[in-house]
Amino acid sequence: MMFTSETMNELNLLLKFPDTSLMQGIKVHHDADPELVAASKRLFDKGIVTLPDGGYLTDLGHDLLEHAKIINSAFAVATE
Repeated sequence: MMFTSETMNELNLLLKFPDTSLMQGIKVHHDADPELVAASKRLFDKGIVTLPDGGYLTDLGHDLLEHAKIINSAFAVATE
């Protein structure tokens, strides 16, 4: 299975979450890029974030953020 553009948008949004504290989240405003708003809603529907417009990462979200960071860093090294 390949990453779709929707999946890539979700992963990119996931990477925007702070990873230094469980008490920090993000807010995706209703007038943000429509792809970003839709990605936030999909992450909520999947149980990855606490609110349709961002909020906090769930336990699953924290796990996925760690994996997304590893994937991101692997590709960053591969392109150097």
